[in-house]
Amino acid sequence: MSKTFYIETFGCQMNAHDSEKVIGTLEHEGYTQVSDETEAGLILYNTCSIRDKAEQKVFHRLNEYKRMQGEGKKFAVIGCVAQQEGERIFDRAPYVSIVAGSASYRNLPTMLARLEAGESRITGLDDRQTDQTFDTEFTVRSNPHRGYITIIEGCDKFCAYCVVPYTRGKERSRTSASVLVEAGRMVEQGYTDIQLLGQNVNSWRDPSGKLSFAELLSAVGTIPGIKRVRFTTSHPRDFTRDIVEAIDSTPALCDHVHLPVQSGSSSVLRAMSREYTRDWYLERMSWIHAASRDISITSDMIVGFPGETDADFEETITLLGAVRYDAVFAFKFSPRPNTPAVHIADSIPDEVKTERLRILNDRQREIQREHYARHLGQTVEVMVESFNPARGQAVGRSTQNKTVNFTLADSMPMPTIGSYLPIRITRTMPNCLIGEAVAGSVSFQATRQPQPFVVLN
Repeated sequence: MSKTFYIETFGCQMNAHDSEKVIGTLEHEGYTQVSDETEAGLILYNTCSIRDKAEQKVFHRLNEYKRMQGEGKKFAVIGCVAQQEGERIFDRAPYVSIVAGSASYRNLPTMLARLEAGESRITGLDDRQTDQTFDTEFTVRSNPHRGYITIIEGCDKFCAYCVVPYTRGKERSRTSASVLVEAGRMVEQGYTDIQLLGQNVNSWRDPSGKLSFAELLSAVGTIPGIKRVRFTTSHPRDFTRDIVEAIDSTPALCDHVHLPVQSGSSSVLRAMSREYTRDWYLERMSWIHAASRDISITSDMIVGFPGETDADFEETITLLGAVRYDAVFAFKFSPRPNTPAVHIADSIPDEVKTERLRILNDRQREIQREHYARHLGQTVEVMVESFNPARGQAVGRSTQNKTVNFTLADSMPMPTIGSYLPIRITRTMPNCLIGEAVAGSVSFQATRQPQPFVVLN
């Protein structure tokens, strides 16, 4: 087998960052990444099971790869669908050689050695109860300016609809020391924007007992050279007031909190096993609203969970108005394998779910149109991410995680990707801000070339 590899990644930021660490591990083991699967000796497929019918998509993709099995290539299915489907993948796709869940990634060097020795059915499926995290100094980062650090893996929440605890295993946290060492190393490499990751990032508990989550945020945010620190995704059950206080007191902590609520109805939340109520959630919103900084709030919501009545759905709609989110990512309920919700009768017709989703999105769009207007005339700091030549605009992101499209004055030099500029907002839209760069105050940073990397959704 040629020691070259190609990797495709589906799903969330956690999966994308997992792939960065997998790539680094493979390269440390002597493999070379290629940008085309036809050139690879090993093809890896990093899978996600959050979306409906994810496993069908995996097998469809594997069937496309089947044509290459006669060329001596090896195949590996890793990630959440690998853990969910297990050895059934070998039965349906016998040409696959490795099936491994994310809790087993630290064992990749051993798996690769077994593959090179000629084994053809190698699994990493029994590590969901491990206390170890996948820490590696060999991470190959795909974004040359924004870097990710996973501080906690797995999930202990067991929400009725969610497959994550069954695919990623129990919660296991890294020590504060290891997180701060990695953050410091990233600053040395030129990173100024760092995002802390976890299925429930604020459920992080320092194994060394030294820092709380809020204290870790502040510690990362005060490392010299770091301009922005984000964290995602938080869980309401572990969201504490000191997190808001940390954001208020530490300028590098971005003024944005993503706190998924899922439903505005306490009865639906109880059925979902979320273990908090509408009032509990609204109390946490009051802490954020009372902050001295204007903290942007975003959320996830599910419509059509089994048993959701019209009155329950109306409570979700009224929650939108009470919180005034800057963005909501809403989805129709669909049962996921191995979750408790699979055994609940899905009694709500799909057309009802579709209509509720439309109503929710329309209402949220109205709120965003009104709420974004507060930025009109403000000057916000934007990190440049890309350019849109057709519109004559550059595109960046504010500390509130809002997309900002902006123009440059004729006398201004073209900014580099990764630089920070003050942008005066001249127009607002429901999903973005539009502005113009303030002349004479550009902060540049070195540009690095990203590694070849494929992320699919």
